Amino acid sequence: MGALMTESRFSRLERRVRLLSLYALLVSLAVPVVLLSGFSRRQVPEILRVRGIIVEDSLGRARILIGAPIPYARTRVRTDTARVARIWGKDFPPAYMQKWYPTYRNDMDGVLVLDSNGFDRVAIGQDLPDPNFGRRIAKSTGMLINDSLGFERTGYGLLRVDGKDRVVLGLDQQGGEALTLVVDDAGRVGLTASYRHHSLQLGTSTLPDSTGSSAPVFGLVVRDSGRIVNHATAPLRP
Repeated sequence: MGALMTESRFSRLERRVRLLSLYALLVSLAVPVVLLSGFSRRQVPEILRVRGIIVEDSLGRARILIGAPIPYARTRVRTDTARVARIWGKDFPPAYMQKWYPTYRNDMDGVLVLDSNGFDRVAIGQDLPDPNFGRRIAKSTGMLINDSLGFERTGYGLLRVDGKDRVVLGLDQQGGEALTLVVDDAGRVGLTASYRHHSLQLGTSTLPDSTGSSAPVFGLVVRDSGRIVNHATAPLRP
């Protein structure tokens, strides 16, 4: 009888040892998971605070600049005056490098994409760079797309001109503007198509009246070298 009781107690004790061993194994597996999880949360913050980001390609060339303002990149043409003079300066008068280009805005707040040669190709943000052939009439917030030599070919932006907002969508051909859509708070709305010395304007415009002064009109105006050759307009009433 005593032997049976001892065997029964031994069996219960053996089961308890197995349960405790299993429990210890589960705890030993769970603790590292909990610790690693906490460590991962601390190492990957929900908010990343940086002054700027430069994304490089496999050859170490800057390809995407992000910041407010964007960071300096050694391979960017716009900020390398020696390359500017060699690539663009030869096609402009001497005053281009001496007086004009130093006044152009190269910085911006947002994202700038460069090609492998260092030319600005896409800019998205505010206070966008000036074209490489002239200054804007005001700072622009929006998007620009340039060709393979860094010349602006299309852009969409909001500008503040004379205290009023102006929205502009432009499509350029080589050598100048080709199609421009403008809407502003001053009451101007129009679409202008240009080809060589010809231009066609649809929307608000001005025409000489009987007194020789300019009168506001709405309609279609065709010009040749700036001279009005045809129009279908109506007086613009307040």
